[in-house]
Amino acid sequence: MQSVTESQSHYDHLEQMSIHDLLVNINNEDKTVPLAVEKAIPQLEALIGAIVARMKQGGRLFYIGAGTSGRLGIVDASECPPTYGVEHGLVVGLIAGGDAAIRKAVEFAEDDFEQAWKDIGEYLPNELDTVVGIAASGRTPYVIGGLKTARANGLLTGCIVCNPGSPVAAEVEFPVEIIVGPEFVTGSTRMKSGTAQKLALNMISTTVMIQLGRVRGNKMVDMQLSNLKLLDRGTRMVMNQLNITYEEASELLKKYGSVRRAVDNYQAG
Repeated sequence: MQSVTESQSHYDHLEQMSIHDLLVNINNEDKTVPLAVEKAIPQLEALIGAIVARMKQGGRLFYIGAGTSGRLGIVDASECPPTYGVEHGLVVGLIAGGDAAIRKAVEFAEDDFEQAWKDIGEYLPNELDTVVGIAASGRTPYVIGGLKTARANGLLTGCIVCNPGSPVAAEVEFPVEIIVGPEFVTGSTRMKSGTAQKLALNMISTTVMIQLGRVRGNKMVDMQLSNLKLLDRGTRMVMNQLNITYEEASELLKKYGSVRRAVDNYQAG
């Protein structure tokens, strides 16, 4: 049986379309993705609730994937420390083929059933940790093997897939199936499937970090002040929160090193 992600595009003769028509038709397909994600909210809620419960006890979150899926996990994980001020290693993205595969495909790396658990093993995993497999097809051996072994070792397991009833989903306690239908270019899962995975990852990491207390109001009060843009943003957050001048806020931020500490120490008098 042919998988949904490999099914024929709703469009044909793409090479005969104008640039305008290509863009309009791609955009029309993209519009369907958030609706597919919406249907998966109950599954996402269940997965996130389980992740948060473990992370509040000191657990970590691992993403594993190959190709586009692996890269998306790495992007999401790498944004957590600068955005929320958490330590590196709390959220970890792993890709089949290692770091070299982030930029250039590593042939047959995704077909290694054993390698994902070896990659996770470098972090000395324990039963408070969670592994989320990301695989549009839902049949990537690297992801299946990693999840199977992780679950056997007592880790919490979840996945983000774009085919129903997949082998990846069968290995986890908390599957998230986002069925976006055929791709505009047949089988090109970096398109709608990749967009769906990115939206789901945004929802997972953002909700987890809020639940872990890393947002106050609607502000990233623990963000790393690693460039001039973020220093300015942080200064304005302190200024608006405390109703003081920009200059005063800037001095507080330099003194305490984070928006949270600047506000709390000022208010403590």
